[in-house]
Amino acid sequence: MAHQLGISGSTILSEREKFPELFKNNLQHVEIGEFQDEDSFQDFIKQLRKTDRSFGLHSPLLRGQSKYDLIEKVSVEPQKAWEQFETEVAEMSRIGAEYILVHFPYFKKETEEDPDAMIEEGLQKLSVLQKKYGLTIVCEPKLGLQRSSAGINYLDRFSVETWRKYGLSICIDIGDYLMAAGDQALEYIKKWVEFVRVAHLHNVEYHGEKYIWVPVHPTHENDGEHFRIKQLLQFLAEESKNVFFVMEYTPHTDPQAIMVEEGYDWVSKIIEKRPVR
Repeated sequence: MAHQLGISGSTILSEREKFPELFKNNLQHVEIGEFQDEDSFQDFIKQLRKTDRSFGLHSPLLRGQSKYDLIEKVSVEPQKAWEQFETEVAEMSRIGAEYILVHFPYFKKETEEDPDAMIEEGLQKLSVLQKKYGLTIVCEPKLGLQRSSAGINYLDRFSVETWRKYGLSICIDIGDYLMAAGDQALEYIKKWVEFVRVAHLHNVEYHGEKYIWVPVHPTHENDGEHFRIKQLLQFLAEESKNVFFVMEYTPHTDPQAIMVEEGYDWVSKIIEKRPVR
């Protein structure tokens, strides 16, 4: 399998009435989670089955469930979060998802405990689930509270050999990595390239203390306002194998359709290694 270009349910905030929008573009893959209820999820699967697209779940399955709690409590106790996640892994294995993606490692902020031990304990549990259900588990390191880069920094210092032992995949969220590591983002990514299975593609716009995910576009490379992501994309396209490149943004800025399409085309050329102006 070559690289595939996909779209995230974040682009429609997983709203049931907008599911058809996920299938109108000529993309190969859909990654989605946080459905409003079980009926909504079943409706999505029904619509998906009418297409030739693959599908990955971005945990949690349902809105309001645990998103960040596998290492430490953010909204629910970790034990409950692990129980929820195993249920999701079992369900996704049963229906034939390509993978399930989970926020890991996630740290709210810097910890006084041993982060290596905390990460490895989680990897042990995730590896057991991956083997038990035969479903690829993809770990997405994330920014913590107030944009804390603790989790991404801890992963950067974590042993590659230890990670390899557990056979788990990684998702690189380009926006999070650029916010966490700035000019060092490429070096952070290089360390983990052999494990990359998914890349989330979005740029970032700051609005006071908040930030919004916006669609990637070639004009961002030189406008002085957005992150430059072309180099990271080219590196992942050339050095990794069989990656799902997922276009991930939220509709808050009401992006124009033409801008979104131009971004798709730009990314498509890069991951297919065609000439890009």
